[in-house]
Amino acid sequence: MAFQAKKLINNPDDVVTEFIEGLVETYPGLQYLDGFPQVKVVLRADVSSATNDKVAVISGGGSGHEPAHAGYVGEGMLTAAICGDVFASPPVDSILAGIRAVTGPMGCLLIVKNYTGDRLNFGLAAEQAKVEGYKVETVIVGDDCALPPPRGIAGRRGLAGTILVHKVAGAAAAAGLPLAKVAAEAKHASELVGTMGVGLTVCTLPGQVTSDRLGPGKIELGLGIHAEPGAAVADLQPVDVVVSHVLNQILSTETNYVPITRGGRVILMVNGLGGTPLMELMIAAGKAVPRLQLEHGLAVDRVYTGTFMTSLDMAGFSISIMRADPPILERLDASTKAPSWPVGVDGVHPPTKIPIPVPPSPSAKGDEPQRRPLQLSEQGQVLEIAIETAANVILDLKDSLNDWDSKVGDGDCGSTMYRGAKAILEDIKNYPLNDAAETVNEIGSTIRRAMGGTSGIIYTIFCKAAYTQLKPSSGSVVTPKQWAEALAASIAAVSKYGGASAGYRTLLDALLPASSVLQEKLNAGEDPITAFVLSSEAALTGAELTKKMQAQAGRSTYVSSELLSTVPDPGAMAVATWYRAAALAVQQKYKS
Repeated sequence: MAFQAKKLINNPDDVVTEFIEGLVETYPGLQYLDGFPQVKVVLRADVSSATNDKVAVISGGGSGHEPAHAGYVGEGMLTAAICGDVFASPPVDSILAGIRAVTGPMGCLLIVKNYTGDRLNFGLAAEQAKVEGYKVETVIVGDDCALPPPRGIAGRRGLAGTILVHKVAGAAAAAGLPLAKVAAEAKHASELVGTMGVGLTVCTLPGQVTSDRLGPGKIELGLGIHAEPGAAVADLQPVDVVVSHVLNQILSTETNYVPITRGGRVILMVNGLGGTPLMELMIAAGKAVPRLQLEHGLAVDRVYTGTFMTSLDMAGFSISIMRADPPILERLDASTKAPSWPVGVDGVHPPTKIPIPVPPSPSAKGDEPQRRPLQLSEQGQVLEIAIETAANVILDLKDSLNDWDSKVGDGDCGSTMYRGAKAILEDIKNYPLNDAAETVNEIGSTIRRAMGGTSGIIYTIFCKAAYTQLKPSSGSVVTPKQWAEALAASIAAVSKYGGASAGYRTLLDALLPASSVLQEKLNAGEDPITAFVLSSEAALTGAELTKKMQAQAGRSTYVSSELLSTVPDPGAMAVATWYRAAALAVQQKYKS
């Protein structure tokens, strides 16, 4: 279903001019021409036609691709960027205004992405500027590798590889080269680069509804940067598969889009399309480099990963591959003040990076690894079934915990608990189950290693406190009273270091009533198994009652009481659920 997108804007018609105003306030080295709304030109604040003694490098196009193109205005890159409306080529008068504002006697180079509107408007502006006496050269960039030949008169689209052409041309101009040579370097660079994009979602134009063209579980391969459909729709695949497909397409010997062959050297650019987290872009980059090296026989000299040319808020990415000729590398490594160029990647990319070994902890250096006993005692058998049952029920509860946590926290409680439970099930084969204290200690070590997050810290403290309480009885059978004392010690430690108490809407609101009932029933002479089961009922009741509590700890403190009343605390439900499962498993064990 199509729906109105949420945007941090005022009038949709003003988004480009207001973007430019914010941009120049952010970067003192940038300025804009006073011609809003018709003329939207960003230029270097230190350059004018009267003072510019170098070739002016100008680019631009429709807006919605930020940081392109205005973010690449700066010494050593673009002299000016001409901004059209969103996804609309800038008008001729706006382009002419930019040419007149920054072009001196050395002339100007126009770098134009290969779209019909851009070619026509920049072309007409170039001809008019020549009539006015300016020296003008134009380079068209068409780096798209998604569409197979023939492509008619339209040709290959201009995509993120254009940014690399900007950098080469800007560095050549900064070096003082004449117009003809700056244009020649830019044209040569444009012939060395190929790009292909992959979309996970469709972008939303300001003031418009979000298209439902791309259904769930689908991606578009080979799309452009203007929300137009891709060359093909495919099922969502792991990023390994997607990256491999894109690289094969760019480097295909059948289409021969880029003059790159095995044994060569390349530059890699992984570009986010506007709505892709940097984490995912880095994953794609990390998969692309070894594939280029091992599958395609290419040395990777530079890697640029980030958001360089977008399609508004589209989730997805593009990959650009450029042949790494030495003169190209020199231009890419040259200094620039353009705010959106990635300044931290100059220098040779090593052929491979070997991770630095993690320093061993003192305990790891000297302690012997724990081993599962060859034969389990009765206590060992009970511990095993209790641990396995508790862990498995957490695996089943993952989605519910995440759902609750998405309403009152950061949405990852289930995933965090799942990691811990899964690791426990993997490690239990090495737990010294006949020794309850050491087993609890090993569970804490597993959680500390695998679980992560605040929950991981809390459960590690919980286990370590229990271990400290049980350690004097290590090697012997732990009595029910000693288990109850260990639970109380664990609760006290969590409260001490976490700062929470009863009624704070945390896991303690399940553990405290469980501990109270357990000790009460044992002191009254109740059967230990029955006491354990009754205490687990108290834990569940306590967890459910968190719906009525106002949070005083954790991320839930920022959530309204109305919303909190709709779901229980996820941490409390998690601990109550595994505690209850363990109690019932022990009860069943002794019944059988």
